[in-house]
Amino acid sequence: MHHVNVHMEAEIYGANNRLAERNAEDFKACGIRAFDLLGAIGSGKTSLIERIVPELKKRNLNTAAIAGDVYGDDDFQRIVNVGIPAFNVNTGKECHLDAHLVRHALDHMNLDDIDIVFIENVGNMVCPTDFKLGAEKRIVVISTTEGDDVVNKHPMMFRDCQIAVINKIDLAEAVDCNIERMIIDIKRYNPEMIILKTDLRKGEGVSEIVDVILS
Repeated sequence: MHHVNVHMEAEIYGANNRLAERNAEDFKACGIRAFDLLGAIGSGKTSLIERIVPELKKRNLNTAAIAGDVYGDDDFQRIVNVGIPAFNVNTGKECHLDAHLVRHALDHMNLDDIDIVFIENVGNMVCPTDFKLGAEKRIVVISTTEGDDVVNKHPMMFRDCQIAVINKIDLAEAVDCNIERMIIDIKRYNPEMIILKTDLRKGEGVSEIVDVILS
């Protein structure tokens, strides 16, 4: 039975990754740059989108977003209020987006008018890691309020992403969080990872993020 389960998991991941490759090809054909946002609930994924969109507008870039959540549309409504096309995806019992759900969302968007798509994954530090979506880069957002051991608890998340955003740096002292420890842990699991520090509530560090994702 154990071998059957392993085989089924491999088939699921394989099918998903094939779809993810198709998504990536479609993004490329349309000249769209796509970014997968991962992180726990409350880390700042939606805030990141809210802050980045005006900066991209200044550069004459049109943004869209796919908001993934187990249930509800709170994040989706916040994104809509920024004034960009968005699609809400409820995953039901699943704790992650998959390539098929992203493809379904893309079918409801006018890709010709979009330069950049942010795919906000479900707030979870474990499940989304194994399911690629076709994005050009994966960005993991963590916050000081999650504790400075958050990286050490979720090594696979950091091995599989290219950019790390450490948010709520203004609260680090109040919650006794050692940001340097977080950075050291990230570099141990992924020496190549780009690390950015932000206070998204005030907009600090946003221009650096825009520079990195557009590079």
